[in-house]
Amino acid sequence: MNQQTLGYHPGETMIHHINATAKLVFLLVVTIACMTTYDTRFLVVISVVSLALVKLSGIKWHQVSFVVKFIAFFSVLNLIAVYVFQPAYGSQLYGSEHVLISGIGRFTLTQEEVFYLFNLLLKYFCTIPLTLIFLLTTNPSSFAASLNQIGISYKISYAVSLALRYIPDIQEDFMNISQAQQARGYEMSKKGKFSQRIKGTARIVLPLIFSSLERIEVISTAMELRRFGQHKKRTWYVSQPFRPLDYVVMIFALLILGISLALFAVNGGRFYNPFH
Repeated sequence: MNQQTLGYHPGETMIHHINATAKLVFLLVVTIACMTTYDTRFLVVISVVSLALVKLSGIKWHQVSFVVKFIAFFSVLNLIAVYVFQPAYGSQLYGSEHVLISGIGRFTLTQEEVFYLFNLLLKYFCTIPLTLIFLLTTNPSSFAASLNQIGISYKISYAVSLALRYIPDIQEDFMNISQAQQARGYEMSKKGKFSQRIKGTARIVLPLIFSSLERIEVISTAMELRRFGQHKKRTWYVSQPFRPLDYVVMIFALLILGISLALFAVNGGRFYNPFH
């Protein structure tokens, strides 16, 4: 596999050996915990834990650099949009106003608004690393087998497995079409202008859609020829039983969720207010 694609990369780290379902439970439960609270102390701790898990999983920067830059770009746009549309939202939430920069009209930057935007930024640091860890350390076949093991239909499990496998395939197709376009004289590398690269990317979208539809048709035909879905059960070549570490991971996720819910009572709501 191309080491720059965003998909499963085999490894021997502890995280690679954790049951795929346990990792999914951890991802979903921790994400819910982080999305429902605005306690800065909690979010900072989870952000540190998420980044530490990335280091522990052995993920290299070149494996995730493109998607991280892509997400970072739109995250910044989102923060800017939040401020532009509601520059006084932080003051309304925290019930006070400490002006940092006096702007024009309603565009006044306050400590409360900066604090609120900082909390939004922390949510990205909490969830994005965990999502990348799941995608890069989870064998799709093992994940599908684990889902079926806990009672989920094998048809749904297999669909999830195909989706995870299809992510790196789409990236490979994108790179191949991009190289073909560059061979025809369209500059899409870092040497080209930003506007040229945007236009070049737009030219890739249509061929990528057609190649994806063709791949879907081939896979569907192959599955029909093999009578997929004719029986109520199926066997799996890759099946990973739950081990003590997997239960520890899921219990730890529930503990994190319990802490986030307990903070509701401590803070009197979702928001930690340092201004009172």
